[in-house]
Amino acid sequence: MFLFEKYLSGKLTAKFYTLGCKVNQYESQAMAEILEKENIHIITDGTPDIIVINSCTVTGESDNKTRKLLRRCRRDNPNSIIILAGCYPQAYPDIADSLPQADIIIGTKGKNQIVKYLTEYLQTGKRIIKISEHKADDNFENTSINTFHERTRAFIKIEDGCNNYCTYCIIPTARGRIRSKPIDILKNELIDIAKSGYKEIVLVGINLTAYGKDTGLNICDAVEAACSVEGIQRVRLGSIEPDKLNIDIIQRLSRQSKLCPHFHLSLQSGCDEILRSMNRHYSSEEYAKVVNNLRQYFPDCSITTDIMVGFPGETDEYFQQSIEFAKSINFTKVHVFSYSPRPGTKAALMQQIDKHIKDERNHIMQNEMNKCRLNIMKSLINKEVNIVLEQPIDGMYEGYTPEYIPVRVDSKNIKTGQSVNVKITDANIDYCTGRLI
Repeated sequence: MFLFEKYLSGKLTAKFYTLGCKVNQYESQAMAEILEKENIHIITDGTPDIIVINSCTVTGESDNKTRKLLRRCRRDNPNSIIILAGCYPQAYPDIADSLPQADIIIGTKGKNQIVKYLTEYLQTGKRIIKISEHKADDNFENTSINTFHERTRAFIKIEDGCNNYCTYCIIPTARGRIRSKPIDILKNELIDIAKSGYKEIVLVGINLTAYGKDTGLNICDAVEAACSVEGIQRVRLGSIEPDKLNIDIIQRLSRQSKLCPHFHLSLQSGCDEILRSMNRHYSSEEYAKVVNNLRQYFPDCSITTDIMVGFPGETDEYFQQSIEFAKSINFTKVHVFSYSPRPGTKAALMQQIDKHIKDERNHIMQNEMNKCRLNIMKSLINKEVNIVLEQPIDGMYEGYTPEYIPVRVDSKNIKTGQSVNVKITDANIDYCTGRLI
């Protein structure tokens, strides 16, 4: 009852922990703003009355991180109300009984009902588990944000769900089928974000390039809406799938001068046999064609990706094919990760590869991709670039080019959010350094 009285007097505090992707970061911000409207104060330090853990389940390690964080939060905050939300409980609702540290458990649906569940718990003290199954006719859960705490760019969720059902992926179970944010609601949200002073936004989704599949639109409509908003100077895309990026889409996107020429184009494997086994909807040849089209219409664009190693059936020969293909693309940056089986997926039933082989391949692939990145970074020396400053680091200020290259400059007489022109003077695998022009 003590916490309920604090709630009524507007003195409750809450702290958020967000695991996983940019969509989760957006949804945490949306939930935070819902709580703030109820006079619940969001804090980053100290002991909160409420802890919200927004979970990820993309890998087995993601689940481990959620469980460890949940146990630590309960140990360090024995009197706090802990809310577990997100993909982990949605994908595996049966785990709720094994997570007694959480007082309230919700999935990826109903996050906009967080105050309702919290109020019920404050009044009754009884544990609440609300995990609603996704259905084919689900609508996009409309949540909007007005700001993005402690960031110079704002993530804007425009799409949820995925229909692809890759054999390794549990996300369609955790997120349901494709749903798109109505364009008028998106436009109003973008206007509010711009009024809050954000000049750079990132459009994000679970299967971003599937935006509009359910409404008769496509990703270009969302990009054009973002670029049309006064005050927004840069528009970025989150992770995208190659199978939706046909030449017409790429041509139309290229007409938007505010769209940054950085494309995180998910690959997963450079071997066609493995791509088929993964149920990816493209071949390596088709992927390369998309990259070539992007480079034709966005000269000097940055292409980054994710590559999985150790997928069931990946022989030494298939692994080498994946390396050679990745090298041929010349990625600016690659996130390399080892396959981990997700219960409830087809790949989890396949013959698994030993962990030490996966670890070795991860190391080899990352080393090869780092060589490509270093060459690209060094090729920028003596070039002039524009960056938006984000944060002070080691006596310098770091910002990003439109191609999402990190650049550090002397921090005198500059400030966060400022746009400056820089000449690159040196480079390493992590960032470039330069001087102000």
